[in-house]
Amino acid sequence: MAASDGELVVFAAGVAERLIRMHESLPNEDQRDFTLSLRPLLNAVWEAAFGDSTAFVEIKQALGSFYLSDYCHNDGQDGPDDADDSAAAAVLYAAETYMHGCANFAIWVSGRAVEAVDQLLNQDDTHADDPDGVLAGELSRQLRDLDRIGAFAGDLKGATLGTSVDTSARLRAALYESLSQMDA
Repeated sequence: MAASDGELVVFAAGVAERLIRMHESLPNEDQRDFTLSLRPLLNAVWEAAFGDSTAFVEIKQALGSFYLSDYCHNDGQDGPDDADDSAAAAVLYAAETYMHGCANFAIWVSGRAVEAVDQLLNQDDTHADDPDGVLAGELSRQLRDLDRIGAFAGDLKGATLGTSVDTSARLRAALYESLSQMDA
């Protein structure tokens, strides 16, 4: 059975949250201002995912600003690469998942997480005994997340259009931290 728009948004937000938390934990000199500037957008995606329909305005304005900025370009290697950072791209794709309800954006968020793990494995100071196992671990984590989200499928179906305060609070309590933890 296909996931609902609400399930896709929660999944994309959870993966993007882990990536942005990983980025935020880097030493200050390794953090990218553009990536950090996307934190409010991701927070709005979470709010929308849990039923706050007023988050739509913030999300559409943030995506519009991105599309009008120099970070959105077709200059290849000659343009700014900040939006191609895995965490930044994942946040932007999560927002697009919300705006369009398209599974492809959620899949691209998933791919960015695998790419980020692969980049960590390829850093000079990272030595994994089983790099394929580490990559498989990320995919297993995503499958567990999908199962966890699926348990709330009824509440999440249509949640991106708005839901009650009680339902929103229950979804947040059940899913936000469990999907956001980097070491789950």
